[in-house]
Amino acid sequence: MLRAEWARFRAVCGWGLAMAASVLVTVSLGLLIAGGARSTCVTGKGEGPCPAPLVGPDGTAVRDKYFFVHQPLTGNGGITARVSDMTGQMRVPDAVPGARNVKEGVVPWAKAGLLVRQSLKQGTPYAAVMLTGDHGVRMQHNFTHDVPGGPHNGPQWLRLTRSGDTITGYESDDGKTWTEVSTVELTGLPETVEIGLFATSPGALWATASAFAQVTATFDQIVLRGANGSWRHDDVGVTLESDGRTPHHPGRAVESGDRLIVTGGGDIGPATAEGGLRADLTLIGGALGLIPVLAVAVTFLTAEHRRGPIGAGFPVAPHPARLLAVKAAVIGAVAFVTGLVASGAVVPVGMAVLRANQNPIQPITLATELRVIVGYAALTAAAAVLAVGFAVLVKRGMVAIGLAVALVVVPSLLATAGLVPWLLMITPAAGFAITQSVPTFAHVDVNQSLLGGYHPLPPWAGLAVTCGYAALALGAAIAVHGRGASRQVPLA
Repeated sequence: MLRAEWARFRAVCGWGLAMAASVLVTVSLGLLIAGGARSTCVTGKGEGPCPAPLVGPDGTAVRDKYFFVHQPLTGNGGITARVSDMTGQMRVPDAVPGARNVKEGVVPWAKAGLLVRQSLKQGTPYAAVMLTGDHGVRMQHNFTHDVPGGPHNGPQWLRLTRSGDTITGYESDDGKTWTEVSTVELTGLPETVEIGLFATSPGALWATASAFAQVTATFDQIVLRGANGSWRHDDVGVTLESDGRTPHHPGRAVESGDRLIVTGGGDIGPATAEGGLRADLTLIGGALGLIPVLAVAVTFLTAEHRRGPIGAGFPVAPHPARLLAVKAAVIGAVAFVTGLVASGAVVPVGMAVLRANQNPIQPITLATELRVIVGYAALTAAAAVLAVGFAVLVKRGMVAIGLAVALVVVPSLLATAGLVPWLLMITPAAGFAITQSVPTFAHVDVNQSLLGGYHPLPPWAGLAVTCGYAALALGAAIAVHGRGASRQVPLA
């Protein structure tokens, strides 16, 4: 039966052309986007190509910008302090065009707390316990790791201790009873590290970008163990204006009695948006490229039914359920190859075009690149099998195509525009998560758009949702077709 169904597919030239059109749409749109992408940055050397992304200890693109009041710590020790107040400023959309509109407020992931790190060099290992704007106490290390503490938003005591390579963070409501937040290992810490107080704030999110934001934290009840020098002030990672001398949104620190008031902007964490263009951007045409595949999957079923019931032409009529499964396997395999050819061409070529245009590129491992390429092919196959199920269940070709497009393609297009991104959790379009080349980190707020790399589900979980829908649709179609085979109801 497999050979017979494959022969029937090859006999219709239009189906092969439609699959070729799918590849053409996916590749041409991806290369069009890649060819038109131009990233420029203003640095101390003027405006020009953006520098390569800063990478953390595990190779992830990161942001490492904050104001740090610190001392060297040799050997074991620690620091205790209370964050007694957090205020801030953020820019909101201009009420009057061209007039900066800055208001008081703290963004949800503004951070103020205690930090120990290998050195002041950006991207080096660190651990920190902190109070955030709207996410309580957190323990974070090496940019990508985050552990929640208590849901506090008011004054909070924090403590950070070092014992060899082991860093432990604590929190307390009263400075007397302490609760451990987390313990981490920073392998290879030197004998002398930097320990102190920090403040930083990612930008305020707008519809398609982020804007200026800063946080000011007041620290008191400061106790150092193992360090007893003078405080050093460093605006780590501060950028310069085009004149090469003026800091852009600098931080600061003011010592007032036993208090330190620290102001900073930036972030210590993954650079999901600022770290460069992503590999999955080259698959931006993948949703539209699925439309011809869905149409072929449906007509592969309906065209035969117009000539007679399923199984017509075989010397011995095969079992309808088995034959339907074979048809789904054939069209799924063809769709997989189609998706593999499209993604296998557009991803590496698109990435080469982005690099040739001097764009910064998010770091990507070979394993991740292969997962994006093969994952898109698997998504294409699952969507085709889903369409086969619809073709049997609704018994109308155009209706089945429309239903498949509405559930697989339309939610993706809406999410690309930043609309109803939650549809990518509950519809078959969830499978597009398999193409994300940069993870969605829970401790980084991003614009909820596919253009910004946002997916509400992890890669394999998203693909599992699509495959689940395909399995349910095909299973229901086999059951319905098996019951109705004796009536030989044709599909129109």
